[in-house]
Amino acid sequence: MLSKNIHTFIGCEAEYNEADIVLFGAPFDGTTSYRPGTRFGPQAIRQESYGLETYSPYQDKDLTDIAVFDSGDLELAFGNVERVLSDIEERTKKIIGDGKIPFMIGGEHLVTLGSVRAVSERYPDLHIIHFDAHTDLRDDYLGERLSHASVIRRCHDILGDGRIFQFGIRSGDRSEFEWAKEGHVFTNKFDFEGLEEILAEIGDKPVYLTLDLDVLDPSAFPGTGTPEAGGVTYRQLLAALLTVCGRTNIVGLDMNELSPTYDSSGISTATACKLVRELILAIKK
Repeated sequence: MLSKNIHTFIGCEAEYNEADIVLFGAPFDGTTSYRPGTRFGPQAIRQESYGLETYSPYQDKDLTDIAVFDSGDLELAFGNVERVLSDIEERTKKIIGDGKIPFMIGGEHLVTLGSVRAVSERYPDLHIIHFDAHTDLRDDYLGERLSHASVIRRCHDILGDGRIFQFGIRSGDRSEFEWAKEGHVFTNKFDFEGLEEILAEIGDKPVYLTLDLDVLDPSAFPGTGTPEAGGVTYRQLLAALLTVCGRTNIVGLDMNELSPTYDSSGISTATACKLVRELILAIKK
């Protein structure tokens, strides 16, 4: 059994055995290609979460009504990417093996691969819903196949064609978009158009949800390592997340790419906190 984390996200103080959802942080930014700092995201989110209420007026639900366990941050070995991914995979495997939903807070987006490895082993027919500004479909970045710029391509290596669905995409190499169009990955540019149809197609199959916070427009969320103009609003993102969580069988999820030092106002961290709250409440049916 995992030990309780002393510094928890607000409202997530349940015992491990009682919990349906387990939070853990993956504070890693070892392959960040532009502005590092996402390693500080998980702790910033926990600390600032106490500026929130546990109650969501969006969903008329309260964190105090459900059981969530916060297991704290993993101690990850910088300089050894495979070991980092292995540690994330091991933590995720433990959580799903105990019949709970893993909710990982990154860190850079590469951390998703470790969790997907574990979840796909448990659920061979896994599908991925991916919200992001970037395709993350490069086969390598500067010769490195394990990179935040290639994480979804590595997930495709595991799942294959027709099981990854991207929304909000507005940045990537031409070759990434062309590769996606060949039928490997569904990519919707700029917004969430077509989301309802995709969810109907997925039905009750197991879904892993990965949220890169730079899907938000940088005017609303500047605290990220690779900001991209032309993103969605908070209300658009929240509506899309609630739709996904309400209509699919979420078996694992993550939220990543908050880099708090790039937003001295704290608005980006506060936004990330609010999204964690809403996601926890939405996946608890």
